[in-house]
Amino acid sequence: MTAPLVEIDALHAGYGDSRVLHGVSFALPAGSALGLLGRNGMGKTTLIRTLMGYLRPTAGRVRWQGRDVTGWPPERIARLGVGYVPEGRGIFPNLSVRENLVMAARASADGQRPWPLERVLETFPRLGERLARGGQQLSGGEQQMLAIGRALMTSPRLLILDEATEGLAPLVVAEIWRVIAQIRAGGISTLIVDRNVRRVLEHTDQAVVLEKGRIVCCAASATLAADSAALARWLGV
Repeated sequence: MTAPLVEIDALHAGYGDSRVLHGVSFALPAGSALGLLGRNGMGKTTLIRTLMGYLRPTAGRVRWQGRDVTGWPPERIARLGVGYVPEGRGIFPNLSVRENLVMAARASADGQRPWPLERVLETFPRLGERLARGGQQLSGGEQQMLAIGRALMTSPRLLILDEATEGLAPLVVAEIWRVIAQIRAGGISTLIVDRNVRRVLEHTDQAVVLEKGRIVCCAASATLAADSAALARWLGV
């Protein structure tokens, strides 16, 4: 059988003497979308930081296509094909839109470039109208589009979206979800963290719910969406 694209196995992690994750395990098959859900402070960010290599786990394993990548540094994890859209966007304010995009461009492991500049600009026409502007001159929604476009130009096999719609106007939020659906349809695996639980469940195949650093639910997204008692108990929805 083909190994999952990403496998988290009995993962424990934290900061100093503070333990945040307690034996977290799940798998993300290639080409699928997973929603990582939970109230604030339940371990979602810690899990992403551990997966990305910013935080070394105290126990457990992170595997990429069956290969143990536990504790690899972030730049090595990124070269596997992991794109990251961080909370807060993380664009370079003193670079132009074009420079922000082009500086991130790289081919995939097989030499392909499925998301060249032209495709990113077709997906986000507003960026095409603002190529010469500095990152600090963009609206919050445009900055988020830039952050997603930059991640796509790394030719990712897995795209991690951390609160990609937070604080944005409703029309921009709708645009971001449209693009997320397009990315998913294109076969890129996605891991999505977002406060809009219903939209996450609409755009993912599987959902993992964290509570106090432990998985309390791992189910098909459609199944969880139909379970109003579980949504109310764990997510307050």
